[in-house]
Amino acid sequence: MAAPVLQAIEADGTTWDDPSEEQLHDLLADMSLTWRFVVVRRLDAEPADQHFMQVYLNDDLSCQVEYREGGPDRHFQAWVPREHETFAVEPVAEVLQAWAYGRPGWREALPWIPWSPAA
Repeated sequence: MAAPVLQAIEADGTTWDDPSEEQLHDLLADMSLTWRFVVVRRLDAEPADQHFMQVYLNDDLSCQVEYREGGPDRHFQAWVPREHETFAVEPVAEVLQAWAYGRPGWREALPWIPWSPAA
């Protein structure tokens, strides 16, 4: 059996190896103010544990999305505002799915800026 390429981690610590696009969408849709984040790691990239995308649900139901592809100088973030009265997962899910499956366009889909711990 081949080693997994992706691993999704929910806020409660539950992990999913090689999640499907539908499963990634569902993990984001299940986020709440109690279970605020999902991290998806690339297990096939070096250096290990330095290639990921994560989504955090803010108090106002907007999202902070981050990706990292290597060292700290390759860590970026973007904010996705809440567009409706409830959390709309589609724009974030499309970016996460495209990143996870290596499709073009995800970098242009959000206004990425370098990550800063102060932000």
